[in-house]
Amino acid sequence: MVDQSAKHGLLIMRNDMYNSYESIKQILLHSIDSSPKAASRFFKTGPGEYSECDQFLGIKMPTLRLIAKKCANLSLEILTNLLHSVFNEERLLALITLVAQYQKANPIKKEEIYHFYLKNVRHINNWNLVDSSAHHILGSHLWGSERKILVNLAKSKNLWERRIAIISTLYFVKRQDFEYTIKLSEILLDDKHDLIHKASGWMLRETGKQNPAVLIAFLEQYCKNMPRTMLRYAIEKLPENIRKRYLTMK
Repeated sequence: MVDQSAKHGLLIMRNDMYNSYESIKQILLHSIDSSPKAASRFFKTGPGEYSECDQFLGIKMPTLRLIAKKCANLSLEILTNLLHSVFNEERLLALITLVAQYQKANPIKKEEIYHFYLKNVRHINNWNLVDSSAHHILGSHLWGSERKILVNLAKSKNLWERRIAIISTLYFVKRQDFEYTIKLSEILLDDKHDLIHKASGWMLRETGKQNPAVLIAFLEQYCKNMPRTMLRYAIEKLPENIRKRYLTMK
């Protein structure tokens, strides 16, 4: 039933085991290759920290991606079970699979996956889950269409919904469309959470890599009001003398 793969160093199951939630749970338990305690520390699961309620099995991303290749045809019912799991890796496996399905889907199926994503958004509740999926599904689906949903998410009281909003704009940025990255970064200027400062700064940095003039225009207007972490992330790829100028202005 189980073979050891010398090439990948993880347990590989029969293809027919990738057809139920219970069997996939067993596959994941057989694939643990890191320390759950280390993951818990890295993702800040201590009392009062941003991932206080998250739990980890201890599975590295390369291993999860190998498993996801076998999960390409999972039903939305099984993906729902994975997304509702208390274990971060189960939710991440669901999202990696969902992204792969979306990218190969026809327009009708893409619409279904888009609404499924929004319906389950409260379970996309850590930065690795958001960053692995938001721009691939929400960003892609909203390309060339109405994007008001992103403004609503950016104004949410939920930390992860706000991060989903700004990370979704990465899809636009890579296609030379900066409007919503700028719009949402303006909305999030007064956000109190460091994870939002990092995400907004990251998207502004990506904007600057595509079009430095757009980033400079934003910095000229908002530098003095930007959280320092957001500013540092945004200017990271600028020449040193320009970085120093904006840090001094701040």
